[in-house]
Amino acid sequence: MRTGESLPAVGEVLAALATGVWHWDTATGLVSADAEAARLLGLPAEPASLTEGQVRARLHPVDWNEIIGVIQLATAEGTVAEVRIRIMDDRGRVVRVVRSRSKPSFDRVRRTYEVIGTLQEVTDPAPGTPAGRSTVTGDWRRSREAFLLDAGRALAEARSTQEVLRVAANLSMPGFSPDGLAVFGVEGDRLTVIGHHGQRPGAEGPFMEMSLDTDYPAAEVVRTGRAVYLSSPGQYKSRYPLTWPLAERFGRRSWAFLPLTAGGRTMGAWMAGFAYPVAFTPDERSVLTTVARMLAQALTRAGAADTARALTDGLQRSMLPRLGAQRIPGMHVAARYVPTGGGLQVGGDWYDVIPVPGGTSRTKSGGGRFALVIGDVQGHDVRAAGLMGQLRIALRAYASEGHRPDAVLSRASRFLHGIAYAEEDPSDLRFATCLYVEVDPVTCVLEVARAGHHDPAIRMADGTVLTRATSGGLPLGIDPDADYPTTRLVLEPDETLLVCTDGLIETGGHDLETGWQRLRAILEDHDGDLEALADSLVQAVHGPSSHHTTGPLADRREDDIALMLLSRPGEGCGCGSTATVPHRVRRTMLTVAQAEPERIAAGRQQLRELLHDWASPEQVDSAVLLLSEMLTNVLVHTDNDALMVAEISGNTGRRRMRIEVTDASDDLPHRRRPGELASSGRGLLLIEMLAHAWGVEPRGEGKSIWFELHESDGGPPAAPDAAPPAADDNPA
Repeated sequence: MRTGESLPAVGEVLAALATGVWHWDTATGLVSADAEAARLLGLPAEPASLTEGQVRARLHPVDWNEIIGVIQLATAEGTVAEVRIRIMDDRGRVVRVVRSRSKPSFDRVRRTYEVIGTLQEVTDPAPGTPAGRSTVTGDWRRSREAFLLDAGRALAEARSTQEVLRVAANLSMPGFSPDGLAVFGVEGDRLTVIGHHGQRPGAEGPFMEMSLDTDYPAAEVVRTGRAVYLSSPGQYKSRYPLTWPLAERFGRRSWAFLPLTAGGRTMGAWMAGFAYPVAFTPDERSVLTTVARMLAQALTRAGAADTARALTDGLQRSMLPRLGAQRIPGMHVAARYVPTGGGLQVGGDWYDVIPVPGGTSRTKSGGGRFALVIGDVQGHDVRAAGLMGQLRIALRAYASEGHRPDAVLSRASRFLHGIAYAEEDPSDLRFATCLYVEVDPVTCVLEVARAGHHDPAIRMADGTVLTRATSGGLPLGIDPDADYPTTRLVLEPDETLLVCTDGLIETGGHDLETGWQRLRAILEDHDGDLEALADSLVQAVHGPSSHHTTGPLADRREDDIALMLLSRPGEGCGCGSTATVPHRVRRTMLTVAQAEPERIAAGRQQLRELLHDWASPEQVDSAVLLLSEMLTNVLVHTDNDALMVAEISGNTGRRRMRIEVTDASDDLPHRRRPGELASSGRGLLLIEMLAHAWGVEPRGEGKSIWFELHESDGGPPAAPDAAPPAADDNPA
């Protein structure tokens, strides 16, 4: 350049050298590329701003992982990050190889990287030729080491035989990548094809069930344990003339057959075919030998994992019933079991459907009562699975003898307690939660006994979901003399019962409250097939876990999942008339015993769930307050249990809420005028102020007190619609 002339811009110099510039900020997730860098990435030659996903789609999958590792290493060492990258087209083929040199920086506060670098196309001679590798010997060595590290990591992470084969098919060796491969196994004295890539489906036919005595390279490799390298078609034809016609039709120019050896035993052979001549230099043979060893180890691990999965899947299938064989007139049943994502693929969760003998109710088709059972044995190991199998058999035996639900669980608890204390390690005592539901298909009455398990939930015909509080006892196996009271429910037309283990509720970082909210949303929104609903509930647990975990553990679940659904269609149940009515009635019932005052809270929760779409939140609060007063009044001023019945009827916007509490006492409440410091006596005053209508009705043995609220009028009534009858001395 002459003195005094201006220097050209940096961009012009780089463009003249066919070098592109790119910038990546992980905080924004955007990659900026100038026109040359965009061209090298296979895009139009103009400046572009891309997302990480768009850039990643243009690169070989292995190379993207290598870029991340090289950038992290360069940041730690304060050096320049240099890596070769393969650019792929839309059909997954390598169109060019580029060299990236960059200087990364790390923001320790935001924990983000900023990378500024260059891209330049690598113009090596044709792959597979000696010149192609001797031109830049150092690059070949570095590329080989990087390739082997990536290949070893990818094969080590493969968890099944099919995953191993997919990884092997995507391996791109530095300077001499095969265009086809096959993995051969051995069964007895026959050669089999485990998998292949680069050939049409069905092309493996002539090589299946080939005798090990056949004049074929893979058979020779298995017999001798030594590799066979064939650099040209002529060499193949002269050495293996009998099987050359089988290989000729693939049109390849070179072949490498290597033994797959694990534990000192040759378990098969690996064939790598090349569309161009390969000399198979010592460096190339070293790479192929190393890959074959890693492939053999990966196949051995994957084969053992496949066998374990098949064993545990078979074990689980043998322990769970086939619901397709269950014929329940007028009702539909669906169930799912999903093992935990880690460790043993079988655990302590189970479900069962058991025909129950006896009883006076029989359907016209001859079917009788049946029981739904769901439970969870503590732990996720072999012992939990074994105890689960024994407990399931015991429950089935007790139910088949015709015992009532409470007796079935009492006997099962004694059985599990006896097993636990008979074990050699008394410190490893186990218990199990269980929910036992006996169903009468004729009356659609459910008798529920619960042993430390979650309460069932019911989806009503209009989509309302209620958690039905049931009486219960201790988990099975803790106290051999524990009692298990029974709760009676009725499944109305078009209602669905859900019972499940805690894995469905709490997986994904949820607690009981948030887990039920997630399931309630699925149940409320779903109005289709029962099997589809079961699938939707299982799929719901996968989303939240992905927000907390990334990488290989993203799909692992913390606990087994078991669920059962029982639905009663609107017609054909045999439970009386199911004729269409203009307004559906929404109803719930709950018994509060004298010894269980804590169930008042369950009653309040059920009422709130029943009124989830009520127009006035103030009326909902009023109804919950009045219900609490009425239930408490029964427990405090009588010696009887209280029965709550809550019902909603009418069209949305003009509905009527009726709450009734019944007890067996003949004493009728009356209004009092409590003093300023009195702690009681205000119950009827509150009902009179907040309810639109209320009253007290004698019921032969006992009485019921009720009140109504109307959705069309959110405010309190001006005057009560009914006056309470007088009584002697029972304060409200």
